[in-house]
Formats: sequence, C-alpha cells, structure tokens
Amino acid sequence: MKRNIKKVAVLGSGVMGSRIACHFANIGVEVLLLDIVPKELLPQEESKGLNLESKAVRNRIVNTSLDTALKSNPSPIYSKRYANRIKTGNFDDNMKDIAQYDWVIEVVVERLDIKKSVFDQVEKYRKEGTLVTSNTSGIPINLMADGRSEDFKKNFCGTHFFNPPRYLELFEIIPTKHTDPAVIDFLTYFGDKLLGKTVVLCKDTPAFIGNRIGVYSMLALTHLVEPLELTIEEVDKYTGPAMGHPKSATFRTADVVGLDTLVNVANGLIENAPDDEAKGVFQLPAYISQMAEKKWLGEKTKQGFYKKVKDDKGNSNILSLNLKTLEYGEQQKVKSSTLEATKPVEDIRKRMKVYEQGTDKAAQLFRAMHYPLFEYVSNRVPEITDDFYRIDDAMRAGFGWELGPFEVWDALGVRETIEKIKSEDKRLPGQSGEVASWVHDMLQGGHEQFYKVIDGVKNFYDIKSKSYQPIPGTEDLIVLDNIRDKKTIWKNTGVTITDLGDGIINCEFHTKMNTIGGDVIQGVNKAIDLAEQEYRGLVITNEGKNFSAGANIGMIFMMAVEQDYDELNMAVRMFQNTAMRLRYSSIPVVVAPFQLTLGGGCEFSMHADFVQLHAETYMGLVEFGVGVIPGGGGSKEFALRASDEFKDDQITQNTLKERFLTVGQAKVSTSAVEAYELGYLQQGKYAITMNRKRLLADAKAKALELANEGYLQPAARKDIKVLGKQGLGIVYAGAASMHAGHYISEHDKKISEKLGYVMCGGDLSVPTEVSEQYLLDLERKAFLELCGERKTLERIQHMLTKGKPLRN
Repeated sequence: MKRNIKKVAVLGSGVMGSRIACHFANIGVEVLLLDIVPKELLPQEESKGLNLESKAVRNRIVNTSLDTALKSNPSPIYSKRYANRIKTGNFDDNMKDIAQYDWVIEVVVERLDIKKSVFDQVEKYRKEGTLVTSNTSGIPINLMADGRSEDFKKNFCGTHFFNPPRYLELFEIIPTKHTDPAVIDFLTYFGDKLLGKTVVLCKDTPAFIGNRIGVYSMLALTHLVEPLELTIEEVDKYTGPAMGHPKSATFRTADVVGLDTLVNVANGLIENAPDDEAKGVFQLPAYISQMAEKKWLGEKTKQGFYKKVKDDKGNSNILSLNLKTLEYGEQQKVKSSTLEATKPVEDIRKRMKVYEQGTDKAAQLFRAMHYPLFEYVSNRVPEITDDFYRIDDAMRAGFGWELGPFEVWDALGVRETIEKIKSEDKRLPGQSGEVASWVHDMLQGGHEQFYKVIDGVKNFYDIKSKSYQPIPGTEDLIVLDNIRDKKTIWKNTGVTITDLGDGIINCEFHTKMNTIGGDVIQGVNKAIDLAEQEYRGLVITNEGKNFSAGANIGMIFMMAVEQDYDELNMAVRMFQNTAMRLRYSSIPVVVAPFQLTLGGGCEFSMHADFVQLHAETYMGLVEFGVGVIPGGGGSKEFALRASDEFKDDQITQNTLKERFLTVGQAKVSTSAVEAYELGYLQQGKYAITMNRKRLLADAKAKALELANEGYLQPAARKDIKVLGKQGLGIVYAGAASMHAGHYISEHDKKISEKLGYVMCGGDLSVPTEVSEQYLLDLERKAFLELCGERKTLERIQHMLTKGKPLRN
C-alpha cells in the first residue's frame, strides 16, 4: 500500500489533540484541527456584538485550545512559524473538508457514544482509502469499528500517542481484526522514521501495553507504602534516577499526570480486566480515595502528594503529604546506604544488581516492587502481546525507564531471580511467587537470557520458535553498546573510537556529562589521525543522555585560580586547533549532537563538515553565564558567519547585532529547528533525524555519502570581513546603554565589550578582510583576560557548587 501523508485532520483540540496537531506541523504536514461549536456566548463576545453564528465564536474552542498549547512550556512545536501549518475550524462547518485529507485522527473525549457519533460524520465525508485512527487510551478499538463500512474498517485502527506527544516517544498501534496489515506496516514506518517514535504493536486489551504495565507498577508502589512504612519522600528518592526512572519518580509523576487520570485508568482496568490475577492492585488504597474526594489531584488543583506554598517573605516551599494523617509538612531528607552504594556505578545494569543486594528500606522496596512486576509482566504474554520485548519498549518510551522490566530481570539473572521471587514476602494482591510457564520453558531450553547481542544486533528470545531472533525494525540501527567490545580501535579515559564499517569510524565521549577536557581533545585528534591514515570518514556522537555539556570548567577554574595562564593558554589553543581540524581535515567529519549541546559541544558542531542532529537538540554558546566568551572557535565562527551574510551597511549592522545577541544572551535552542534560526547551523550543512535511535546510522550514511562524492579538503579562510571601529562603536554604545539602564552588570558590560572586540576584528580603522587564525588569536586573548577577572572566578565557582550559571 503506497501512502503519501501531506495533510492530517485532527478531530478534538483538547490537551492531546492540539499537541498532536503541533507535532504533525513539526514534521512539515499541513494540519486541520477541529472541535465543537460553543453553545453559549461569553460576556466579552456579547460586548463586541458577536453572535453564535460569528466565525470567531464558532471557532473559539479550537482557537483557544491551540493558543494555550502554543504558549505552554515546554513548547509542543519546534518553531513558532510552524504554527502557520495548522488551520482551525469546527465540526459543523468544516467536517466536510476532511475529504481533502490523507489521515483523520480522532482525539475527542473518552466516551464511546461520542466517538461513534464523530465517526458517523467522518464516514460521511472521508474519501475512500483515507486512514482513520483513534487516540483513545483505553476504549476497545473493535467497539469503535462496529457498524462502519468495509473500507473504513480496513483503514482504521488505534494510534495512541503519549502526552506530551512531542517529547514522549511511545506510539502504540492497536489494529482491529479488520485492519489491513498494510496499514499497520505503514504506520510502523511513519511513526518510526517521520514522527520519531518507538512504535509498539498492541493487542486490543484494556489500557493496551504502556498504561497496563505502567499503572500496575505505580499502583503497586502505593500499596507497598504501608507494609514497608515508607514516606512519600522515600518512595520518590528510591524510585528515581538511581533506579533508572525519571527524576519525577512515582508521586511527583502522579501529581503531574493528575490523580484523577490515575483513578480513571485504575477503575477502567477493574471493570474491563476482571480476569487479571492482580486486579486487586488496581483497587485504590484508602489515602488515594480520600485525596480524590478532596480534589487533591496534583498540579491541576495546586496540591496532591506535594503542595507548593509561600512563607511570610514570599519564598516558595514545597511541602509533602503525610499519608497516615493526610497533613502537609516540611520535606524530610532521605538517606540510604544502598543509594550511596549505587552512586559510583554508571552502568545501569550493574547498578540494578547492587540495588537488589542492599539491606536497607531502599533495597527492600526494590525487591518488593520488582519481583511481583516480573511475575506480572511474564503473565501478560501472550494476553497483551505475543512478544515480551514490546513491554520493555513501551516502558522505556512511554514512562522514561532506562530499562524495561525484562531488561532489569536479565540484569539480575533470570534463573536466580525466579528463586527469589518464590521466597519473597507476598505483599501485593494476586502475588503468587510463580512466573509464567514460558519463562521456565526458555530456561529449560538452555536460554538463560531474554536478550542476547549477536553480531552487533540485539536479539530477543522468541517464544514461538524457541530461539533468539533480531528485534524487528532494529536490524539497520547502529548501537555502540552492541559493537563496542569487538569494534573498538582506540580508547583513553574520556573517548572510545569504534569502527562502524565501510571505512567510517566513530569518536564517542564518555566523561561526566560528556564534558570536553584534555582526554577528549586527545581522543578527537587521535580519531582524525586514524581517519586520515586508514579510513574514509569520521562521526562524532555517543549514546549518553546528552551530547556534551561543554568544556570542563572545573579544569579551567583550577588553572585560573592558580594563575597558570601559560597552561590555560595552551589548553585553549589546543581546543581551538582541534575545532579547526574538524573543519580542515582531509576526511569528512559529521557531528551528530542531541539533547544538551552546549559550549564546546556546540563549537565542535559548528566546525564540522556536516551536522546530523536529533530533533530534540538544545544547542547554545552559554559561556557568558560563567563570565567568559566562547573560546573554542565559537566567537570567531559567528564573526565568519556574519561576514558571509553581509550585503550592505544596514544589513551588515543588523547581522552583526543578531549574531552578537545570540552569544551575549547565551541563547540555547529549544529544538534543532531553532538551532538553525539562532545561527548555530548553516543551510545545506545540516539534517534532522526524528528518531534518536537512528541518529548514528544517519550520521554514518552522511559521512559515507560525502566520502563517495569525492571529499576535498577545504582551504582555510582568509576573506572574513570585519567592521573594526565601525562595529565597535555600535557594540560599546549598546553595552553602555544596557549598563546604564541596570539591565546588565559592570562585568557583563566588560564581557560584551570583549566579545564585540573579537567579532569586529579589533579596533581596525576600516572594515577589513582577516583570517580565521587572526580572529582565533583575538578570541583566545579575550578569553584568557576574562579568566583573570575575580567576577569570572566567582561565577565559575558558583556553577561548580550550585550547578547553575550566576549573573552579577
């Protein structure tokens, strides 16, 4: 089945509908967003002389919803200008327009009768072959298909986005018995490659996969509070990042999602999954029922498990709920010997083993929640899915777990954990201590793991064939974790260089936050040496949580405090030279950033031949926050780019101002698209990968493409036009005005003047063409001078101790 999705109609503009519309706009699709017509006028509409037939009134609900979404933080859209791709309307006037659309997505309220009435209208106007899907989170998809035409049923299924659709990767596909298999194949492809999602095929069972397992896991924890005598603070401390879960952990997550949502899903599971052996877990503990009655639903009602208050001086404080008394009080600090033992263990799989073997309450909770979870998920196969790996996919992509339950089980050892499950105290409803028979069959067949890496590809134990098979859709991915052991060609304490095949190598950072220090600089230069001598191209990326948080400011601070300026000068020069080697090596260099790409990480990207970046890349030169200017080529690079954009004097000044403010205000992009808008990326020299898992493969393909095209080593630039005193006058006047208006400090004024001096090429009497090296020397000199300032050292020290930049 060949489909080309150019236009998507989204029916329902609530929290999910408006944000789904935004994400389709993100990928370049034209969107029609519809909702109901209001039945009553608002006072302000009456005062304007409007009536119920006025277009502004008829589209009020949809326009208000979209406007609210666009103003929300974090934003659901990559760039404000993309909102122009969304057209709004209402069901009464514009449902007929769906005849021109390729995909209709229903996102109305969770009531079967209302959804069916909407589908009556869709059936009336859709053209034959149009894709129709529902974003329901729990209503059986087969019930929605009842009574529809054959063509409708053939092209219909469930497509469940998780909220917020831009950021959460899970995309569940729920076919009916009538759905054309070609539709499933298409949605799998579209969700993966174009929407950037982890696509999980589900059976039409209550809450599908993600919410079935996720809500079980969360409610199981609520039942463990009393027998283990746990506080809210303890549960959230124990079930957060140390366990490989998000910072919001358990109760903070419930506050964000909304207790009413949790209650509704739990009640739905009690009603619709009567044969679930652990259905007692979905019965709410008394304290949650009481909270729901009091409307303590979380952030939406300003209080839930936590409550934000202000003291007499107006300072904010977050109180926590005592689950025994249902009274709020000051949060208590949580200490745990088990958590302390896990801190130095970076490998999440090894950390799970350390966590399980502890002896305090944290370890007790780990065992009490994981052993029943292993039992529960094993029994959900084949009820909710025939392939257990989909459960792991759903929990990682939808709930932010670093490891899914079967992956954790693997880390602990499948066989030995089964014995522990049997002997563990049975604290949860339905907990029997017995795992599903297929797990025993797997072990009896000599298969000791759920997953196994074979020839660099992750395989799963296939229950039907009783053998290991590649996870479908992952065969063309490149995963460093899977190939590092056999393909490493060089490494030091901060870098590993890996052979990706086809003449392309990868340089991977693995320092804390992937910061760039001497070991990384050495590793990058070694990678370039190797690529130039024996290979065809170089990729720079890694599989950490962030690409790079920038230069190692701790190292800079120590050299500056000790006034070892010769050493600091050498370090900065080496950083600059490395950036220049990325640009002027004899082989193509592709940098593949993602998430935080700050300071030196941004500068490396700006000097690459090509940037293959993930859609969620937050890129910026943030050195102003610690009292210096970009010193690894970033200040020089913006002078170069401003020069390339110069056309006449007026544009010259505006271009210089824009580039200056990007650095001076330490602007960080909120998406890959905005990174281009801020000037960190150049037209024709970057591409965006929607699915993070595909980033390395895409980057390798680009490096290979550049090599195959006959890559030529570029010549160093000596034609950069700088404005000299003409530009300096503008910079100095602007800085003085901002200082006089108390918008910036004296030190900020000094940094601004230093940056302006570099970007204008110094105090040249007339506009002049200069070389990159000339600007790099100015940049390094200004950087070193600022490092000697007391205020700079105070800012760096504050950031090292507090974790955030300081302006003073």
